Amino acid sequence: MLNAQPIVPIPEHVDYNKDKAFIGKILFFDPNISRDGKVSCASCHEPQFGGADNKQFSIGVFGRIDKPMNSPPAFNAVFNYRQFWNGRAKNLQEQARMANQDHFEMDMTDALLEKRVNANPMYKKLFKNVYKSDYITADMVYDAIAEFEKALITPNSRFDKYLKGDKKALNEEEKRGYFLFKAYGCVTCHNGVNMGGNSFQKLGVFFEKISLPRGRDRYEVTKREEDKYVYKVPSLRNIAVTPPYMHNGNVKNLKKAIVLMGKYNLGIDLPEKDVDAIYAFFQALTGEMPKILNKER
Repeated sequence: MLNAQPIVPIPEHVDYNKDKAFIGKILFFDPNISRDGKVSCASCHEPQFGGADNKQFSIGVFGRIDKPMNSPPAFNAVFNYRQFWNGRAKNLQEQARMANQDHFEMDMTDALLEKRVNANPMYKKLFKNVYKSDYITADMVYDAIAEFEKALITPNSRFDKYLKGDKKALNEEEKRGYFLFKAYGCVTCHNGVNMGGNSFQKLGVFFEKISLPRGRDRYEVTKREEDKYVYKVPSLRNIAVTPPYMHNGNVKNLKKAIVLMGKYNLGIDLPEKDVDAIYAFFQALTGEMPKILNKER
């Protein structure tokens, strides 16, 4: 039965305001909302890479790099409990504001953002029609971007079809990989609609010390010692198209990432044949491109 599974399919539709999302879509791809006019939201969250990018570290304004953090996918972010690796944003609107104002990302202020968008006749007309205001506020901009991001869902992966009853959607190796994924306990953290994104977990629970740089972990938010190396569990949705992996993007190969997580958080050396099966299962997690990307509105 569908409700007996620890993972549920991505819904084919989510509710969102189409007029707001249309504005948000334009803003998402507009580099003029960054200080140097060269970095857009899409610079670090590219559709062809599952809403992430293929770099270890994304490049922000003036070539700044927020080491050692890898850019998480924007696709399906609406299903996350919190945003960013350390969960410092409670929702998509907060995430849009923080990214826009972060020194390493867009380095904007509300005042400068408002100056830029209010100088654009197209934005003035669009926002007037939707928000019924002659002046565009920064909050309106973040609200529109968040509304667009709500629609960035990737339903109908082969695994989703399997969960909905199509037992032929997965081959036998992929089914074995899903069985092992559950049997080894990977699903303890990677569960729910987004196969992650709904809890914080410590990286390296079986190690007193690991060599990976911490970066912006949960400690940055809570200042509690026990939250060092604690991160939001990443979604596994579209994992085959979102390399590199880990919070610091130091793993380019998906099979290696599976092996390392076996060591770090399961405390075991996974047999090669089991790694191969889990890897095969992960290939079935790639969903459809968000429909909003193909629409004019």
